[in-house]
Amino acid sequence: MNFSQQMVALKTIFIKEYLRFIRIWIQTILPPAITIALYFIIFGQVIGSQISDINGYKYMDYIVPGLILMAVITNSYANVVSSFFSAKFHHSVEEMLVSPLPNNIILLGFVAGGVARGLIVGFVATVVSMYFSDLQVHSYLVTFSVVILTSVLFSLAGFINAAYARSFDDITIIPTFVLTPLIYLGGVFYSIKMLPEIWQQVSLANPILYMVNAFHYGILGVSDIEVANAFIIIIAFIVVLYYFALRLLRLGVGLKP
Repeated sequence: MNFSQQMVALKTIFIKEYLRFIRIWIQTILPPAITIALYFIIFGQVIGSQISDINGYKYMDYIVPGLILMAVITNSYANVVSSFFSAKFHHSVEEMLVSPLPNNIILLGFVAGGVARGLIVGFVATVVSMYFSDLQVHSYLVTFSVVILTSVLFSLAGFINAAYARSFDDITIIPTFVLTPLIYLGGVFYSIKMLPEIWQQVSLANPILYMVNAFHYGILGVSDIEVANAFIIIIAFIVVLYYFALRLLRLGVGLKP
């Protein structure tokens, strides 16, 4: 296939993935908006009113970036893991693999769908947060870069989870026992400076911490870690996961009986 044909194929897969989740927006877009609103009401207004300022910001304002990024992470991941596993279940992936379509185009098509859902949900979460907080963006470049890179990273992670999954139950194991704990322990609701020294060091092993703090810097202008280091770690994870996911696709992991 030449380049123009590959782009048509990529566009086709992306449109399919986009229409897949946008048709059922009541299940894919609306629930995150309601969840974010509940987080703001419970953690921001009820509990936050009893907590002192963090890094010079009211607690309600401080948790805004983390909640937005949390929505982006979970929805980017969920979109790809469910979509690719469904494609495996209905054996439509095999049809793409036997075609002249390059594996990287297949992978990029699914990832693009996950990024689209992550960005849309992130936008909806931002709109909801503006009702509860006077949102001011410190750096648009950092903000948009972090949200796009994070969405790409977790779309790739969702693809890998789906490749190994043998049943519908398998696609919920990682989000439940790995992803959710990492998110909650990644500085979404607190600054790691509030932790004892040893737990600060332990927290540095959590990759989501770097994404959340970089996003904090993009919106609030404050971060517990060096933003440059955060970008290096995020990009490194993307490169590793991309080539790993591509290898799984080439080997047909999870596709062969």
